[in-house]
Amino acid sequence: MLLRPLKYTLALALLAVSASSLAATITAQDYQRVVKEAYAKFKDVREGANADYIPILATVPSEMFGVAIITRDGEVYSAGELDYEFSIQSVSKPFTASLIMQQQGPKTLREKIGVEPTGLPFNSKIALEIYEERSVNPLVNAGAIAAVSLVEADSEKARWQQVLGNIEAYAGRDLEVLEEVYDSEYETAWGNRAIANLLFNYGRLYSEPEQALRVYTRQCSIGINTLDLAMMGATLANEGVNPKTGKRVLDKAHVPELLAIMATAGFYDESGEWMYRAGLPAKTGVGGGIVAVVPGKFAIATFSPPLNPAGNSVRGLKAISYIAAELGVGLYGPNAGE
Repeated sequence: MLLRPLKYTLALALLAVSASSLAATITAQDYQRVVKEAYAKFKDVREGANADYIPILATVPSEMFGVAIITRDGEVYSAGELDYEFSIQSVSKPFTASLIMQQQGPKTLREKIGVEPTGLPFNSKIALEIYEERSVNPLVNAGAIAAVSLVEADSEKARWQQVLGNIEAYAGRDLEVLEEVYDSEYETAWGNRAIANLLFNYGRLYSEPEQALRVYTRQCSIGINTLDLAMMGATLANEGVNPKTGKRVLDKAHVPELLAIMATAGFYDESGEWMYRAGLPAKTGVGGGIVAVVPGKFAIATFSPPLNPAGNSVRGLKAISYIAAELGVGLYGPNAGE
C-alpha cells in the first residue's frame, strides 16, 4: 500500500525537476515582459460572461483584468487591476484541502473525500449518485463542503476561524469576508444545500449539514485581490512556505499530493483540456480568479470575471497559457499555449 503514493510522489518530483530546469534561465526582465504582454494581448477580449447564478457576481465590472507572477523568493511582477477585491470562490478549495492534509494527513483526504476527478460540472449532484464514494474530490462543491466539515473543531466558530486563518496564512495578510457576496450566495444556495444533505445521508459529511454549508459559503466569500492569489500560489511553489512571511503553511511532503489534485481537477470538467494546453496545476473560481503553480519556481495569478461555459475565466486561462508557453514551464515540457 505504501508503494503507490510513493510512486506518484516520485513522478511529480521528476516533473517538478523538469519544470525547474526549463525555468532556470528566466530573468526578472522575462517575467515582467510576459506579464505585460499577456495583459496587453488579452485585455480587450470580450468572450464569456460573469457568473449570475450567484446574483451579486453579475454586478462585478466585467472589464477588470489583472495578471501577476510571484516567485518563490517573493519577487512580484504584475500588470492591470491588482487592488480590486473579488470573492475567492472555488480557488479556496485546494487551500482548505491542504488544511485537512496538514491536520490529518493526505490519507484522510483520500479516504474520507477522494482524489478522483468527476468529469462533471463542479456543482453536479448526479456525481453523488454515480460514484460510490459520493464526494470524490475536494475541488468540486461536494468534496469542498465535506472538507470544511472535516476541519478539526468543536464549534462552527472554531471551524470558521481555522478555515479563514489558513487562507490568510497563504495570502500573508488579514482577509475579510465580502458580506454582500456571502448573503447573496447563502440565500440562493439550494443546490449546495442539497449536496450537503445528500453527503450527510450517505455518511460522507462530518459535521451538521447547515453548519458545513455556512462555513463553506463564507470561505467562498472571502475577499482577495490578484496579488493575494499569486502569493497563495507562490507559497505552494515554495514548498509550503509563504515567501512574504516565512511561515510554513503546509508540510513540504504534502505539496506534491495537493498539486496532483489541482492538476487533475482544478479546471473542473475541462481539466484535461487545461493540462493539454498549459501543463500546470491550477485552480479556478467563478469569481474570476485563477492561480497556477510552477513547482519550485513561481505562481501565476489572474483576475477577470467573464467565464466560459465550464466556469473558468476566459482572459485568465488565455493569459496563463500564454505565459506558460512563453516561459516554457509546462510540467511535461514547453506547451504551445494554444
